[in-house]
Amino acid sequence: MSTTEELIALSKAGDKQAGERLVKENSGLIWAVARRFLGRGTEADDLYQLGCLGFLKAIEGFDPEYGTQFSTYAVPKISGEIRRFLRDDGAVKVSRGIKERAATIKTVRNQLLQELGREPTLQEIAERTDISPEDIAIAETATASVESIHQETGDDGFTLENILTDTETEEAILEKISLRQAVEKLPEREKTVIKLRYYHGLTQERVSKVINVSQVQVSRIEKRALLRVKEYIQ
Repeated sequence: MSTTEELIALSKAGDKQAGERLVKENSGLIWAVARRFLGRGTEADDLYQLGCLGFLKAIEGFDPEYGTQFSTYAVPKISGEIRRFLRDDGAVKVSRGIKERAATIKTVRNQLLQELGREPTLQEIAERTDISPEDIAIAETATASVESIHQETGDDGFTLENILTDTETEEAILEKISLRQAVEKLPEREKTVIKLRYYHGLTQERVSKVINVSQVQVSRIEKRALLRVKEYIQ
């Protein structure tokens, strides 16, 4: 069985099957990096394909003389390719379905505003549209500005990316457990808050309306969830 170094050498020499095998054997690593960019308007499969492109570029540029493992060299190449696309692509892409849903929500919001003489609650819009409060918040946010996992929140300046990298190397964390897997382990309410805050970019105030608690409670739930995620991946 060929080693990674042998497959890299074969791929660089033009052996497409060697390159395909390397991609297949490292698909978990590529997915782990790609998932960190979910919630920015690009589909998961597209992120994975971009990650594969970055991985193939890593194969071309890798030299055993660097004195580092290939996976360590590949991770920043994968993330760099995805970041480059998201940066150069400009505005966040929103699917037609979400745009149509957002348009429906906007129409109903305006109707209720006229009927009630005040800004309608998410629950009132949900009852009129038969769309869940969480999906309403996501649709409205997707068609507005979106925060990222790099956005600092709270008094302690937490970011999901910092959680990934503050105590171990990126490679070690990726090999142990992906961030998304850690989030999925959270209690349901904490998981909802984290997904709304970081993957969908809602403010704490917006999240408080979605789950019907105060903004202070959202802040506490968020901080508790982030600490729990940090424990999961250490």
